[in-house]
Amino acid sequence: MFSLNSTPHCLKSSIWRLSVAFRQHKLVSGFADLRRLSTLSSFTTMHATALQHTARGQQATACSRTRVRATIPARICHCQGRQRLVVVATATPTKEDATLKADSAAPAKGSSAAPTAVPVPQPVIEDEGIELAWPAPRPWAEVLLSKVADTVDDLGVIARRTFNDNVPGIEAIDRLFRAGKGGKLQLKKETQKPVVLVLGTGWGAHSLVKVIDVEQFEVVVVSPRNHFLFTPMLPSTAVGTVEFRSLLEPIRTSNPFATYLEASCEKIDPDTKVAYCTAAVAFEDGRRPQFEIEYDMVVVAVGEQPATFGVPGVADYCYFMKEVSDTVELRKKIQEAFELAALPGTSEEDRRRVLHFVVVGGGPTGVEFAGTLNDFVRVDLAKKYPELMPFVTVSLYQSAQSILTQFSGSLQQRAIQNFKASGVQVVLGVQVTGVERDFIKIKPKDSEEVQDVPYGLCVWSTGNAARPLVRDLVAGLPRQGKYSNPARPAAAKLAVDPYLRVVGARDMIALGDCSMMLGNRLPATAQVAGQQGAYVARMVNRGYSMGLGGMDTAPPVRVDPALGEVDTEGLRKLHPVDAAAISQQPKLTEMDLQAVLNNDSTYLRTPAGVSYYRKPFEFLSLGIMAYVGNDKALTQVEAFDTSLNVYGSLAFLLWRSVYITKQVSFRNRVLILFDWMKARVFGRDLSQF
Repeated sequence: MFSLNSTPHCLKSSIWRLSVAFRQHKLVSGFADLRRLSTLSSFTTMHATALQHTARGQQATACSRTRVRATIPARICHCQGRQRLVVVATATPTKEDATLKADSAAPAKGSSAAPTAVPVPQPVIEDEGIELAWPAPRPWAEVLLSKVADTVDDLGVIARRTFNDNVPGIEAIDRLFRAGKGGKLQLKKETQKPVVLVLGTGWGAHSLVKVIDVEQFEVVVVSPRNHFLFTPMLPSTAVGTVEFRSLLEPIRTSNPFATYLEASCEKIDPDTKVAYCTAAVAFEDGRRPQFEIEYDMVVVAVGEQPATFGVPGVADYCYFMKEVSDTVELRKKIQEAFELAALPGTSEEDRRRVLHFVVVGGGPTGVEFAGTLNDFVRVDLAKKYPELMPFVTVSLYQSAQSILTQFSGSLQQRAIQNFKASGVQVVLGVQVTGVERDFIKIKPKDSEEVQDVPYGLCVWSTGNAARPLVRDLVAGLPRQGKYSNPARPAAAKLAVDPYLRVVGARDMIALGDCSMMLGNRLPATAQVAGQQGAYVARMVNRGYSMGLGGMDTAPPVRVDPALGEVDTEGLRKLHPVDAAAISQQPKLTEMDLQAVLNNDSTYLRTPAGVSYYRKPFEFLSLGIMAYVGNDKALTQVEAFDTSLNVYGSLAFLLWRSVYITKQVSFRNRVLILFDWMKARVFGRDLSQF
C-alpha cells in the first residue's frame, strides 16, 4: 500500500478504478488479489485483473478462482512527510512451485547443512506520525448523482421549516444574551441546542444558512451586510441593465429562524471558543455595541476584500466591483462624466479624459464590466449624446499576455477579437504602477518606460486579499504557518482539510474565498463556495461533530447518545493500518478498502454506536462562463470529464439561462426577467438621483 500523495498518477487511477469495480460488480472474492501485493508492479497486475472483472461482468468470478492465500506482512515507511503501508504478500504456491522451492531450499549434495526456513518480515513502524492520504476523485457522473440525492434531502429540511410558524421575536433574541465582562453582552444558551455561529452572508454562508436544520441548532449569523448578493451580475447593475435590489435576498428571508446580528467579528479565540463582535452601525452619539458569542461550532465565510497590491493611489481614486454600494457609485460616476462632457465650454482635451473609462484586470469581473459598459455606451448613451461618441474610449489593461486565463486558449482569442470588433481597447502585458486623480501610470513588462494615461473613471479588478480576521487567525494558529507565507499576509488563507475543517483549530469550518483546501486547490468562485456551504450544513444536520481539523485527525465523528461517556478524543486519533487484521478476514469489504486507501485503521476499529463521516467534500464543476459584450458570451461546459466550448449568441443564451436559474429565490428570477425585458424595450435608465 502506498500513500496516494506519493504514488504516480497511473497508480492513483488504478486504485480508484479498483474501488469502482468493487462497487459495481461486488467483486468481494476478487479482492483476495490484494494479498498478492508485493511491489508496485504486483499492484498494477491486481488492477489489470480487476479491469478484466469489470469488462467481463458475470465472468468475473472465473478470474478469481486462482486462490491466493497468504499472510500479509507489512511495514510502515516514511514518504514525503507521511506514513505509507507497504504490503508484501506471496501467492499460494502451486505443486511445481513447491517442488522448485524445496529443491532450492535443500542443501547441496554432500552438504550436512539443515534446511533453513525463509524468514517472514514483521510490521515495523518507522514514523509515528500518520496523515490521511488525499481521497481519490470519483467520476463526474457519480458525484452528480450524489449531489442530486443530497439536494433532495435539503428540500426536505427547508419544507419542514416552511410550515413552522414559531419565528423568534425580539424577546427571544434578548434572552439569548446576558451581561458579560466590561459591560459587553454575552450570548448565553438557554436551550440545549448547540450554537452554530456563521460569519458572513456570501455564497458559502447563505448556502449553509438555507440548509441547516434550525430545529437541532441555534444558528447565529454575524455580518455587516444583512443580505445575500448575486455577485456575478454586479456589472449589469452598474449600467442599469438590472436593478441592484433584484440581486439581493435579505438573510432573514433566507432562514427566518436564524438569529441575524448586523456586526463585524473582530476576533475569534479558538481555545475558549468565543467570538468578539462590534456592531456595524452606531447610535447618534457614536456608540457601537460590542458583544461576545460563545459557540459550539463556528463557520468562517467572510470572503475576501479587493487587493490593491500596494499600488499607490488605488484606494483613493479607483472604484471596485465587490458590493452593491460600489455599483451604485459607478453608475452615478458614469452618468456624471457624460453630463460634464456635454457642458458648453468643456475643452476637447477634457472631454477625451473624462470619457476615457479604464478597467484594470482581465479576469471575469473586469471583462464582463468592460463588455457591459461598452454596450451601455454604444447602444443607450449614443442615442442621448451622439455628439460625444468620438471622444469615448473603453480600455482594458491586463498584466498577462491574454485575458480570461481560466478559459481555453481558443475562447480567450475569441474574447479579444470580439472586443476589438466592438471598440474596446485591450492592452496586454502592462503593469499599472500608480494611480493619480487624472491619470494612471502604466509600464510595459518588457520596458522600463512609464507612461501617463489620462482617464475619467478607473475600475480596479485585479484580485482579492485576505480580510483582517483571516490574517489574525492564520497568524494565531501555529499549524497554519506551514501553509502560509508570513511575508505576504495579504495572501493569507485558512488551510482546511478534506472536510473543510480549519487545520489546527477545534470545531472551526472555513468556506469560500477565505479558505484553501489542502491537496486539492479549488478556484475562488461562487460555484465552489455554494457547494461547500451546503456540504457543511448536511454534515452538521446528520449529527457529526468536527473536532480538531487536520490531515492527521480522523474524520468528523458521531456518537450515539445512548453510549453515555465515550472517549471522543481517542476516536479522533489515527492509527496505522492493521495489516494483520485485514489478512485474517475471509472477505474484504468496501470499508476495508477505504482503510487501506486512507491509511486509517479507525475504519476497522469503529465501536458500535460510533460512526465517521467518510464523505470528503467533492467539487462538481459545471463549467465557467463570461459575458464579453455585444450580446456574445463565452461558455466552457464541463460534464463527464469532458469540456465543450461555446461562443457567440448561443453562449449568451446559455449565460442568461444559467444566471436566471441560479437565482436563490423565485422573487429574484421574476425581478431580473422583468429588468431584462424593460431594458430591451425601453433601454437602460439614464436618470440621476
